[in-house]
Amino acid sequence: MARVVALDVHDIRFPTSRELDGSDAMNPDPDYSAAYVVLRTDEGPDGYGLAFTIGRGNDVQAAAIRSLAHHLVGRAVPETAADLGALYFELVGDSQLRWLGPEKGVAHMALGAVVNAAWDLAARRAGVPLWRFLSALTPEEVVGLVDFRYLSDALTPAEALEILRAAEPGRAGRAAFVQDAGYPAYTTSPGWLGYSDDKLAALSRQAVADGFDMIKLKVGGDLDDDVRRMKLAREVVGPRVRIAVDANQRWDVGTAVRWMRELAPFDPYWIEEPTSPDDVLAHRAIAAALGPIKVATGEHVPNRVIFKQLLQARAVDVVQLDACRVGGVNENVAILLLAHKFGVPVCPHAGGVGLCELVRHLSLFDYVAVSGSLEDRVVEWVDHLHEHFTDPAVVRRGRYLAPTEPGFSARLKDDTLAAYRYPDGPVWTAAS
Repeated sequence: MARVVALDVHDIRFPTSRELDGSDAMNPDPDYSAAYVVLRTDEGPDGYGLAFTIGRGNDVQAAAIRSLAHHLVGRAVPETAADLGALYFELVGDSQLRWLGPEKGVAHMALGAVVNAAWDLAARRAGVPLWRFLSALTPEEVVGLVDFRYLSDALTPAEALEILRAAEPGRAGRAAFVQDAGYPAYTTSPGWLGYSDDKLAALSRQAVADGFDMIKLKVGGDLDDDVRRMKLAREVVGPRVRIAVDANQRWDVGTAVRWMRELAPFDPYWIEEPTSPDDVLAHRAIAAALGPIKVATGEHVPNRVIFKQLLQARAVDVVQLDACRVGGVNENVAILLLAHKFGVPVCPHAGGVGLCELVRHLSLFDYVAVSGSLEDRVVEWVDHLHEHFTDPAVVRRGRYLAPTEPGFSARLKDDTLAAYRYPDGPVWTAAS
């Protein structure tokens, strides 16, 4: 029986702040980073996962992941849905680490990184990409992955089973379709707040040429600047291309409503993270005031419970789950089921380090085995850092290609680990 023999963690950082890639109103100078975990086994293959951060604090995140090693080292390699469910429930049930959340923040993201690495390992051992591994599970196996504690007033196991059974007959056809046609994407690459108007215009024009029918701009720094940039982007892309905007939690309710009414003449498709990600009532008030502009959030929503409340309150029009914010694949399955129960499309947050690589698997599983729909669904695309992964995400003609390599696509190249290790990798020592 194969066993996990070590849990290795690496502090990997990329100096994206030098070109202001990733800059927004709340995070002006991020260095995109990964607290990167490797589950080493005695027989191979190994499993890979990560927690995404933006620089300082990546060492804190890495330390939190290391604190979970005793749950993994010496354990039989998880291979089945039952194994992966048992691991998730054991990690969530670690009361002393749970105290640091509960089920939120650094401790919960550490749990998610380890859970995702275990799923990567199981899919690698099965020889299939994660989305196909998940999509091949029975409805009963999928329901067994989910922690329904705190959810049963909104979604019961029986309701989840009904959702999954209803989608089961069309799984094979949808899997074949998405393997051939890909999954719809939108791009944030033109819209970073630190970019000049000329760069914004050039990248927006290129996005349309590349087949995207939706782009996203960062807003929330200065209203006059945002009006000018939004006007410029609309002139460049024309009336048919959707433009989403993202305030990255910058506003309170009154400011969000006032600001977005100034941008409304340029037809924004959604406003993302207009306020605190935990403030359900504020999201509901903003949504009520701004319709038909959609309200989207999820990048920083810490767990399934807040997603449940946002959906129950009809406070969001778009759910943006994140592969590395909550407790890994298991909790994201719960969020997908909740969103389907309430009829709200899931358009995941991506970009960052590895997020595009990971979330495509979750959206493909959603389409194949949960929602069965591509209507109003897109996955974010940011065109940087993919070259560091052994199975990089690829977008062509505005659509994600379905991954075919075994695993969850989280493995970084060995050369990247050596070059970008913080603080002693050559990329960082050369800059000091």
